Amino acid sequence: MRGTRDAQRRQQLVTARVSVDAAGERFREAASLGTLHDLDGQEFTVPGIAPGELVRWVYENGMVGSKDGRVVYEQILAAAPDERCPMCGHGMVRTLDHFLPKRLFPALCVDPLNLVPACADCNHVKGERIPADAETTLLHPYLDRIDQDAWLHAQVADSSPVWLEFFVSPPSHWEDILIERTTYHFKLFGLARLFAVQANRTVHSIRRQLTAMLGAGGKDMVRAYLADEAETRLAARLNGWEGVTYRALAQDDAFCGGAFIL
Repeated sequence: MRGTRDAQRRQQLVTARVSVDAAGERFREAASLGTLHDLDGQEFTVPGIAPGELVRWVYENGMVGSKDGRVVYEQILAAAPDERCPMCGHGMVRTLDHFLPKRLFPALCVDPLNLVPACADCNHVKGERIPADAETTLLHPYLDRIDQDAWLHAQVADSSPVWLEFFVSPPSHWEDILIERTTYHFKLFGLARLFAVQANRTVHSIRRQLTAMLGAGGKDMVRAYLADEAETRLAARLNGWEGVTYRALAQDDAFCGGAFIL
């Protein structure tokens, strides 16, 4: 608002603050209750300001296009550890995604909780998607703390060359809704294939090293190396595809015995 020269517009934005704050509270309450799918976009507008104008004035001009606002934009981008997209756990953060689309929920267009760092691919796949029900509510990286439990797993497929299959298998104490949401999120962003491609590249990059180990110390040396790499990576990211890859390889007797040799 500081950079707005139009006095009338400035006053409109000052008045809009009440509606914007109330919208943020409704958003947080629904998120805590697991009822984001029940929110009506019509309740997330600002009286007297068209949705498109609000987004343009506040988000595009006020945050993305202004010096002071851009600082906040960059700070939110930098919140993702190692610039890793929290939506897929792999891609490099390139943009901010509106968890609830700004066109449909304009009063949340600059709400920090509604701005999620994302890679370009995840931003494109998600688009303006909104949840139809509780089961199709995407995981929110700030609100859904699921990485204290191991839920991502993989197994070596019987194919040549070696290929890993990734899948969701949460612990038994998870609620059914969270399992459904995690599975939906996993499928929507195509994480099974994304992780499998990366795992296959990893196998290719260490094949020569594993072959040397197999010749020097047999499958036990290969298994010990893979297990150690898995432990190191899983300690940093319990559900990261790297650690899960090494764990799956270490647990596969045929792979440790030389199935990786072309």
